[in-house]
Amino acid sequence: MEHAPEIADVLSGVGPRLRRLRLRRDITLTELAETTGISKSTLSRLESGQRRPSLELLLPIAQAHQVPLDELVGAPEVGDPRVRLSPRRVRDQVVVPLTRAPGPLQAYKMIVPPSRREPDPRTHEGYEWLYVLSGRLRLVLADHDVVLGPGEAAEFDTRLPHWFGCASDEPVELLSLFGRQGERMHVRARPRARTDREG
Repeated sequence: MEHAPEIADVLSGVGPRLRRLRLRRDITLTELAETTGISKSTLSRLESGQRRPSLELLLPIAQAHQVPLDELVGAPEVGDPRVRLSPRRVRDQVVVPLTRAPGPLQAYKMIVPPSRREPDPRTHEGYEWLYVLSGRLRLVLADHDVVLGPGEAAEFDTRLPHWFGCASDEPVELLSLFGRQGERMHVRARPRARTDREG
């Protein structure tokens, strides 16, 4: 797929920018690989421009260098420049908080690595809603074991033993809405049930 000239320019500048930032911080490729969990060869190909940058690669690198994602990409600012999404690593997942204000419901974007394959169900207070953006998500919920694809969603009480991870060798991108006190999402508009007018 061909990109517009502006986007192509941004993408071509990512590799050199990653290399300059790493050298400025006096970090070796081996050290960065250990911090991010990304292989040394992949990092080298990213810096040389032989590997196309993607969100699941850039987010851990941004976290390792403790810089905002747009500093790695060098893209022009759009919208409100005061709003910065700061990714963080929670165990083996990259989590980007999407909700800035405190409140009963919080929204996150998560990137689940392919290495997350072994179920380890846990429980805690709250209620969660998951929506898969890309990849195949395996969800273990009490006695249920299901696989969700892009566009599919699940909601559950987190007091039930639950775990989710990858169902394939590709990372999973998903959105999560979570209520710590068990608040559920309130659906105010639903499509009407179709009625059979024939006959």
